[in-house]
Amino acid sequence: MLKIHAPPNLIKPLLSFDLSFLSSISATLSPLQSARLHRFRLRRTSIRALVAMSIPKSDSTGQSMPEHVAGNWYSVPGLRLLDHRFMVPLDYKNREASSKISIFAREIVAVGKEEQPMPYLLYLQGGPGFECPRPTEAGGWMLKACEEFRVRGTGLSTPLTPSSMQQIKSAQKLADYLTHFRADSIVNDAEFIRVRLVPEARPWTVLGQSYGGFCGVTYLSFAPQGLKQVLLTGGIPPIGDGCTADSVYRACFEQIIHQNEKYYERFPQDIEIVQDIVTFLAESEGGGVPLPSGGILTPRGLQFLGLSGLGSSSGFERLHYMFERAWDPILIPGAPKQISSYFLNTYENWVSFDTNPLYAILHETIYCQGASSRWSAHRVRADHESKFDAIKAAKEGRPVLFTGEMIFPWMFDEVKALRPFKEATQLLAEKEDWPPLYDVTALKNNKVPVAAAVYYEDMYVNFKLVKETASQIAGIRLWITNEYMHSGLRDGGGQVFDHLMGMLNGKKPLF
Repeated sequence: MLKIHAPPNLIKPLLSFDLSFLSSISATLSPLQSARLHRFRLRRTSIRALVAMSIPKSDSTGQSMPEHVAGNWYSVPGLRLLDHRFMVPLDYKNREASSKISIFAREIVAVGKEEQPMPYLLYLQGGPGFECPRPTEAGGWMLKACEEFRVRGTGLSTPLTPSSMQQIKSAQKLADYLTHFRADSIVNDAEFIRVRLVPEARPWTVLGQSYGGFCGVTYLSFAPQGLKQVLLTGGIPPIGDGCTADSVYRACFEQIIHQNEKYYERFPQDIEIVQDIVTFLAESEGGGVPLPSGGILTPRGLQFLGLSGLGSSSGFERLHYMFERAWDPILIPGAPKQISSYFLNTYENWVSFDTNPLYAILHETIYCQGASSRWSAHRVRADHESKFDAIKAAKEGRPVLFTGEMIFPWMFDEVKALRPFKEATQLLAEKEDWPPLYDVTALKNNKVPVAAAVYYEDMYVNFKLVKETASQIAGIRLWITNEYMHSGLRDGGGQVFDHLMGMLNGKKPLF
């Protein structure tokens, strides 16, 4: 196991805060659902979510809605929970004219500590566009945090859905609207809440997982006055000027090839199974088979299973067991071979764009500062097509390689849930005037204690790029390990959280 620590800083207890958000827009704009504080799983956080129906700025009596409304305490095993709602601007650069959205936050504490003064932790989950799991009991890192801290966690965040987004008829208006759902807006939302929620507006601790860590670095760049300390798990972004997506995907393709090699070494029997599926799909009418939702599964769509299957702790096993049931049994001699409904439904559950399209639509924009992405993953893949051409690999008897965390333009033709947003996503891919997400000068002069768990074989956040960024954040301490994959915060229970806290409070000094 690799472990590297890099200068100690003192920190205090924290209150875990996982934000999930409901959003609304004024009657002058088309309503829309999306998620700014979501997670993503996978990699990147959102704080806002727009709901299908607009939430008015006033109640039924015509009175203006307050900026902050809190509910009553309620319980799940081992925890007490309290829901909060805040009315915040959609566009912080134009506050007066901006419509308002409603952000939802759930406060979580250990039983009996409801009234005790405790520090706050803001938890930023990965994404963008995936909801955080709802707390059902005290467990994992949250249990560890609740020993000392007041936790605020995910609640009723509603992802931007295909049906709700179609209420905005213009692709350009939809694209413009979605520009308000990146890390800069997430940090503005967090600061809006902090100064209204935390006693005396004191700084709070931030825990950022995956894309949530990206948001944490944006926070360090533009609002360090709101931070007491920052914990990052699998989430240190590239911070160069322009669009860094090309460098991300070039580095990630190398790791993806390595993960494929490890998968087939573990399950060599799957080489032939995957080859047979690819051949079957390629020879089917239209180059694929219909999916239950109305989309189509093609050979390149099959490769997308690598996103979930190759990068998490139990992903190899889950992918293998999925391929075990790829084919329907032949009950009557001579019946045609066909892919099982179990396999097709499981595939769609893994992809899940029908409930979380924001992940695909905004994926490459999270790397953009003053430059467009121009479908970066698609362009970089072309340089590796000799290895990733699934049909050619199957014909030549080579293992078919899966892809990783990448979004391609053809998905907006083959995935039914994404088809209505093809034009808006194209506009976002071409957009050049993205505002900055990081301030390198501020990071080099950082005074906020920062500790980061860096996963040596992380398929989503490349180790080499992480080291480059970390070298530009003053005072950051790194724990580099191959004991965990990208999902270490979830898989390690309280161990990852406790280790990072120890790095900052002096329990794990430099050595």
